[in-house]
Amino acid sequence: MKKRLKCLRCGCQKLYSVRREKVRCSSCGYEWKPGKLPLHLTRKEWSNILHWFLRGLPVVAIAQETRVHRQRILCALTYVRNSFQKGTLDIFSDTVEVDETYIGGQWKNKRHSAKAGGSKRGRGTSKTPVFGILCRGGKVWAQVVDDVEAKTLLPLISRWVELGSTVCSDTWKSYTGVAANGYVHRW
Repeated sequence: MKKRLKCLRCGCQKLYSVRREKVRCSSCGYEWKPGKLPLHLTRKEWSNILHWFLRGLPVVAIAQETRVHRQRILCALTYVRNSFQKGTLDIFSDTVEVDETYIGGQWKNKRHSAKAGGSKRGRGTSKTPVFGILCRGGKVWAQVVDDVEAKTLLPLISRWVELGSTVCSDTWKSYTGVAANGYVHRW
């Protein structure tokens, strides 16, 4: 049974053929050639770009090696990175470290209206709180959170960390319930 084509932009299945083996979507009008790799790069060009990308070369060096314009390489690598992000993360196990931090610029770089509130440090500041989990194997997960209270952080730990794992944290009061949830808690 032949696989039914869908529009790459809107997902509509109502398509019709146009010139030179192209297909056009009836709802959004997007045209493309089925089976063709994106960005009009050949398989050899894709292979070379990915080869040099995995070796850690910057875009300009990849452009010199492959003789493809750097803007096309940048678009191709953005496409690859977005494809990688669609994958699901595994649950962290074994020994993990959890911590929260505040992200934001220095007060000297703020507007006068923001400075007027006074400059606080740490909890209670106007900076954005971020919670992160680091697995000792090298995987990292981070998310912007509303606050750094236990009611916010403990559900995130139970969502991303396997039961029975060792959780290392600082002595902040939000982490006091970690051991009660089935984890080994270390400071």
